[in-house]
Amino acid sequence: MSAVSDQIARLARRLPAADRARLVDELLASLDEPDQAIDAAWLEECRRRLAALDTGEMGWVELEQVLAELRDR
Repeated sequence: MSAVSDQIARLARRLPAADRARLVDELLASLDEPDQAIDAAWLEECRRRLAALDTGEMGWVELEQVLAELRDR
């Protein structure tokens, strides 16, 4: 880290926990830039899965069943 980053980190550690948490949330949000390529890929995947459901190629699994299987692991 740069000297400025080190200084900011030292000052941030002095903040109350709630303020530090809010600062972390704001910093993380600033890193979450939209990516049109990823959004387009997810849209295509959603369309593919919906089509597979419509044709019967893929079926539904109830949430309760998934959670039960995860608990049994």
